Amino acid sequence: MSKIDLSAMRCGECPIRHRAVCSRCDADELVLLEAMKSYQTYDAGDVILWRGEPLKFVASVVSGVANLSKTLEDGRTQMVGLLLPSDFLGRPGRTTVEFDVTATTNVTLCRFERAPFEKLINETPNVAQRLMELTLDELDAARDWMILLGRKTAREKIATFLDLLVQRSEVSLEKNHISLEMAMTRDQIANFLGLTLETVSRQLNAMKKDGIISFNGRKQLNIVDLIALRQATGDDSDGGMIV
Repeated sequence: MSKIDLSAMRCGECPIRHRAVCSRCDADELVLLEAMKSYQTYDAGDVILWRGEPLKFVASVVSGVANLSKTLEDGRTQMVGLLLPSDFLGRPGRTTVEFDVTATTNVTLCRFERAPFEKLINETPNVAQRLMELTLDELDAARDWMILLGRKTAREKIATFLDLLVQRSEVSLEKNHISLEMAMTRDQIANFLGLTLETVSRQLNAMKKDGIISFNGRKQLNIVDLIALRQATGDDSDGGMIV
């Protein structure tokens, strides 16, 4: 399944080295991780983990986007989160998978077998501290998403989603014109935001008309006016909602 030979890449050369669970590790701790890690790449649409199955490994997302979802009893599926580069997949201490995890785009994971990684956490405070930070960041993001789904308008939801992509990209936030590779289709965005496909398309076209965004083909979206985009999120300058 892997399309990229990463076997020779050392931790110090990894593109997520300073953001992932290993970001606080010193040289000796990186040596321990080097001996434990393995890479695997999944094609877009591949299921990485099924909800309820045994959790055999944890991982950091090196590249690509994956989504977390749950299927309801009536067959409806709700996307409940995204995994972007440097995000951590899996919960040490858990024995089963809590959500279906599916590759939205081609995804490369840096994987660690669960049992050895849990042992490493107990023996390596830097890894344990960074993992706690990532978990708390995820909790904050979940709380923000509760506000987004419950209180924001369709335009505010889409603007907030685009701003999230900007913040997690590698571009300089000092620029007012930013190009993003759209990893998700409009249908996937609609599912994630709890909107219809028609609403997503209508709002994106309205933002284009207002000079906030532009399109370059099907996969590239340009943020023409970052300030206007952030004003469209409905948040004030401190990050709270404008009421």
